[in-house]
Amino acid sequence: MVFKRLLGSLGVGGPTVDTVLDPGAARPGGTLSGRVRLAGGTSDHDVEHVVLELVARVETGNGEHGDGEGVVVFGRHTVGGAFRLAAGEETSLPFAVTLPWETPATELYGRPLGIALGVRTELAVAGARDKSDLDPLAVAPLPAQEAVLEALGGLGFGFRSADLQYGRIGGTGQRLPFHQEIELTPPPRYAHQADEIELTFLAVPGALEVVLEADKRGGPFTDGRGGHDALSRFTVPHEGPAGPHDWSALVDGWIQELVEHRASYGSHAVYGHESGVGAAVLAGAAGIAGGMVAAEVVDEVGDFSEGDSDDGED
Repeated sequence: MVFKRLLGSLGVGGPTVDTVLDPGAARPGGTLSGRVRLAGGTSDHDVEHVVLELVARVETGNGEHGDGEGVVVFGRHTVGGAFRLAAGEETSLPFAVTLPWETPATELYGRPLGIALGVRTELAVAGARDKSDLDPLAVAPLPAQEAVLEALGGLGFGFRSADLQYGRIGGTGQRLPFHQEIELTPPPRYAHQADEIELTFLAVPGALEVVLEADKRGGPFTDGRGGHDALSRFTVPHEGPAGPHDWSALVDGWIQELVEHRASYGSHAVYGHESGVGAAVLAGAAGIAGGMVAAEVVDEVGDFSEGDSDDGED
């Protein structure tokens, strides 16, 4: 989908911008390519720069003003600048930028997860800037992420929801100011130990760090603290487990380790595990992709809020 808009802040008769992404979903750590097409207005303009911003709509919970949403910029790439755009001239700027390894997936096997990412184009002309052109960004999971999700689906876990949470997870190598949470419903085997399992993938060039959280809500006879959470971390190479283990066996072992750790240590327990085989957990293809029902995605430029252009990356 391509959004083409008159750059209002540059005035009537100003240049227009139309960014076209190459077909197909990108992957974390991979290349995002396309072209920025510019058309001159009714007079010549000196273009200072053309910048692509990677933006995400994130949840901002537990803040001073309560829960909410905001747009976070998680990447800026200059694709052109310092040239004269003549009246009526048409030009095209090709680009190929690398996505951060922690870029969240927006789809699984072509089905939306409800995550809103976009590529916003900034055109600066004679001191004025406009960021009106915004294109939805589709990102597919890495093969190792797909394998973990497929294993979880085969174990009977069901997809509940996915979102982006502002903030960092302590004790991890997280670099972006937000992280993706995939919420899963456990199969009967684990239902008495956890009401929900949350999964976060944190990829780096050589490995995949997986953060799992088991959530057990308090019942009518609890002490009012809302139940118990336990968090565990695992790391696995992108090529998968070594030796005779398969993904399904490893993932099942990680889930057992998580719930047993929760039972042993109670609320807010944290456990980390790293090894050449260690690593990942949650959501799946057969059980999870099949369980996705009407996940909503942002499909309007306005939903990203053009007024959020100064939202920080802090």
